[in-house]
Amino acid sequence: MAPYTLPNLAWFATMRPEKLGRAPQESCTMLVFVTGSDTGVGKTVVSMAWTHYLHHAGRKVAALKPISSGGRADARLLWEAAGRSLPLDVVNPWWFRPAIAPTAAAQKSGTTLPLARVVDHVRRVAAQFDILLIEGAGGLLSPLGSDFDNLDLLQALRAKAVVVIPNRLGAVNQLRLVKNALDQAGVRAVQYVLVNQPHRSSAVRTHSCLLARYLSDERLYIFPFLRSGLNLASALPPMVRRVLQRLSETTGVMPLQSNRLQPMS
Repeated sequence: MAPYTLPNLAWFATMRPEKLGRAPQESCTMLVFVTGSDTGVGKTVVSMAWTHYLHHAGRKVAALKPISSGGRADARLLWEAAGRSLPLDVVNPWWFRPAIAPTAAAQKSGTTLPLARVVDHVRRVAAQFDILLIEGAGGLLSPLGSDFDNLDLLQALRAKAVVVIPNRLGAVNQLRLVKNALDQAGVRAVQYVLVNQPHRSSAVRTHSCLLARYLSDERLYIFPFLRSGLNLASALPPMVRRVLQRLSETTGVMPLQSNRLQPMS
């Protein structure tokens, strides 16, 4: 699929001209980049739930999955969570059918995907919202285009970083590896979300204490496992809402007062 398809151009044509060139750091738009330790770790579940939470709290929010390969299921979930406020081709402008790394899929399709083009797309969309969540593809250092990976995109956007890691044996090592890469890149105030798995070993119960040794200003969150999945047609489970409330407060993405719950004990 070529970048900037006709639906994209049609949507951008409806935008106010004075906003098209405004970068998000020059406006009050808050950008949050959701990345992970790997692919299939729960980035979409967290991004979808958070978008749904903010949307129903009355915030002007959207979520993007700029680049994907192998399918569009993740992008569709984000699209639904934000109330379909954008065309799907704006939520996910670069979609490649081969189920391989996006940069390899782009090369196979003859598409050149430079960092500047992706940043421009995100900035154009961000100008229309108060909050924009951007979900990466794969892990933090997974290549996305011809000259960049998720970390490069995160830095170019100057977004707040949220890292999702599956809460299973090995999570401590994975979090420390990702944290080390972010620290070396100068990315600070990162939030880390451990997503519980269907079967929890005894080792998992020690993770919070172990990770407290390595996290300073950063915050650690435990996202509950949802056995029946996430139903966007109904209210979020209270445990999920509590996590998202804390995450919103820490990142500065504040929900409306009417949507607040009591802090977790």
